[in-house]
Amino acid sequence: MKGDDDFMRAALEEARAGLAEGGVPIGAVLVEEGRIIGRGRNRRVQEEDQLLHAEIDCLRRSRLTGGYFGTTIYSTMMPCYLCAGAAVQFGIKRVVAGEAESAPEAKGFLESHGIEVVDLNLDEPKELLAEFIRRYPGLWDEFLAEVSPDLF
Repeated sequence: MKGDDDFMRAALEEARAGLAEGGVPIGAVLVEEGRIIGRGRNRRVQEEDQLLHAEIDCLRRSRLTGGYFGTTIYSTMMPCYLCAGAAVQFGIKRVVAGEAESAPEAKGFLESHGIEVVDLNLDEPKELLAEFIRRYPGLWDEFLAEVSPDLF
């Protein structure tokens, strides 16, 4: 049976694909009963859509009906409040983040709504983000200003 590392590898594949497209390298997969039912990546840059975060893209590419109750979402970065709200709204029971240093704000929000949060504290998501920031100076700050204006 596949475990957290396997599913996080799939989320990292999405993040790498996003970086190759010139986008913010954050990826996500939605898992139900040991199988991936949705994949996504941050497409803010590619689609010029500030709401198209990796987790939202993943949910949009999952099944249309039946809800997501009892599922786990794997994201290369700790979800922001927008994506955390979607997890609460759709009954996702568990969030596994590749790293939480870059955007730690919503962890407490998720936990306060009964969602289990796991931080794998992996180096690769941090390295992908650092590469993005090196390639596209200023774009990460622009992204953060949209999701966390109090940081600026």
